Amino acid sequence: MPSAGKELLTVAEVCQRLKISRTTFYQWRRNGRGPLCVILPSGRLRIPRPALDRWLDGRLTP
Repeated sequence: MPSAGKELLTVAEVCQRLKISRTTFYQWRRNGRGPLCVILPSGRLRIPRPALDRWLDGRLTP
């Protein structure tokens, strides 16, 4: 779980930033290709900003 002060993004915020649909996000997640997520007690997903940044950095190409 992210420590206090870490920004947690909603699925909608991540989709908006990446310009993808929710369907695409959940397909990536189902296939193990999406960013790491936190599952809240309510069952909703949140994506820690540092995890999203690391995930994006891992997709950089030379």
